[in-house]
This record gives sequence, C-alpha cells and structure tokens, in this order.
Amino acid sequence: MSSSRTGTVTSLNRSLGGVPKRPVAEARITRGGMEGDRQRNLKFHGGPDRALCLYSADLLTALRREGHSAEPGTLGENVTITGLDWRLLRPGAHLRIGPVSVEVTSFTMPCRNIAPVFADRRSGRVSELKHPGWSRVYARVLDAGVVRIGDPVVLL
Repeated sequence: MSSSRTGTVTSLNRSLGGVPKRPVAEARITRGGMEGDRQRNLKFHGGPDRALCLYSADLLTALRREGHSAEPGTLGENVTITGLDWRLLRPGAHLRIGPVSVEVTSFTMPCRNIAPVFADRRSGRVSELKHPGWSRVYARVLDAGVVRIGDPVVLL
C-alpha cells in the first residue's frame, strides 16, 4: 500500500435502510449524512458522529482477491474512495471530499448485516481490532455540499 494522502471518490452509495447501499452519481452531504440514505438501527448507525461511513475501493479489491463478494456499497459505506492510504485514517483525521469537509470519529464495528459478503460469513475481516487498517470508518460532516463520482479526496 502506498502512503498516499490523496484519493478519488469512486462510488457514492445509499439505501432506504440496510445493505447493500446502491450507487448514485452525486449526493448532497449534510451534517445529518447523505440525503436519501437511511439506517435501520439508529442505536448503532447514523447520527451526527456517524453521519457518513467511508471505505476504501482498494481494500474492496483486495477482499475480492481473497474470495469475498465485496463491491462498493456492500459493506454499508456511503463513500468509496480509491488511492488513499487507508492506514492513515484514524479518529480525529480530517478529510476534504470534493467540497465537503469531514472528521473521522471512529472505526465501525462489523455486524451480521454485512456477513453475507464474506465467503466464510465472518465480518470480523474488516474489524480494526483483528485486522488493523481494514476497518470502515464513521465521519462527522463539518461542511456540507454536493459530492460527485470523481471528486478528489484529500487527507488534511
């Protein structure tokens, strides 16, 4: 993996609840998250500190090489990013995604809803505790705007 602090939005994903989240060409991002996206279980998903879920397109490719059916949106992420060194994304990190500014608030906990993506149904493959650098991350939205496929992503 490179140590790149820049990347590109390769997929924007949303659903009316649950996974997979389906791709859209552009999306308005507000402090409440991606417009048109809903979460079924608000105890564990959504809210201002979990407004967006981000994941790496490069790690999805690596997961497919391992035999998993990981595609953009299947792990519940709203924004799929290519080129960014995912090991650099830690709580407290600030990103600019197109015109939108976000702060990473936490690593996500793998759940049973994404288990079917994994060949062995073990979603722990993307657990930060078990596999550091492979977790999805939650982010708080600091500055809202419209994000499009192809927009640059910069780790500030």
